[in-house]
Amino acid sequence: MRTSTPHPDHDEPGGRALPSAILVRRVVVIGAGLIGTSIALAMSARGTTVWLTDRDPATAELAAGLGAGKVLDDSADHPADLAILAVPPAAVATTLRDAQKCGLARIYTDVASVKAGPLAEAARLGCDMSVFVGGHPMGGRERSGPAAARADLFLGRPWALCPSDQCDASAIGVVSALVRGCGARPLIVDAAAHDQAVALVSHAPHVVSSAMAARFGDAPESVLGLVGQGVRDVTRIAAGDPQLWLGILAANAGPVAEVLEDVSHDLALTASALRERSIGETAGAVDVCADVTDLLLRGEKGRARITGQAR
Repeated sequence: MRTSTPHPDHDEPGGRALPSAILVRRVVVIGAGLIGTSIALAMSARGTTVWLTDRDPATAELAAGLGAGKVLDDSADHPADLAILAVPPAAVATTLRDAQKCGLARIYTDVASVKAGPLAEAARLGCDMSVFVGGHPMGGRERSGPAAARADLFLGRPWALCPSDQCDASAIGVVSALVRGCGARPLIVDAAAHDQAVALVSHAPHVVSSAMAARFGDAPESVLGLVGQGVRDVTRIAAGDPQLWLGILAANAGPVAEVLEDVSHDLALTASALRERSIGETAGAVDVCADVTDLLLRGEKGRARITGQAR
């Protein structure tokens, strides 16, 4: 993965120095869900003028009522400094095209969790890629909608920026200023590398969590009475909106499938070893759980790396 090390004042994607001390005074947030409203809350708290719009007017009204900004109307000053497209991956390109046609903002970014496909589609639709910076804040919650939004949702989190080769450095600087305004750390990442990474760190884990949580759909009440913190931790993210996640998984299908195939291989070996162990104990066979031991040891090592406690 190609990344740049974040600097308090600037980043240097591909050797391009970015302007420092950029101010983002006026933004438009298209899509007042969890992510869009959280961005709006963070920027409003910094004194930025925020305009909100959503395909469901009631959602935009709710976000505005929470203090995230004002509902976009004819009184809004155009163009804004920046428009944030907080829409699903499949809607990014068409939303960008329509926003650019009406001159909504000078610079545009999105927050979809898949980058390569939307970037390619936006270019195919003839969008101005020089002023568009693909983005993905690495923060969220299992709940959705503006009522779940938080101004500190991205505090201290990495925020991937995936500009195309045609993108101006000044546009990246403006979006980087937004990221820092939300308390996050901008990281320049190649779009394809980003999609491979999020398949491992976000998308496939959601599927695995859902697969485990699905086991409890028809479980007896006596089983549910024994549920503890461990299974709650494993299944927490399965509470996410299924329709939202269906769109994410479809947009990043190949990389997610690769991770799931690797996980499935490990699980199949483990299940086979345990099945043989179960049968073998009855017949007096020797222990055949080497595959189980291997998976548990590799799991311990991987977890230690995630938490920064590798030995």
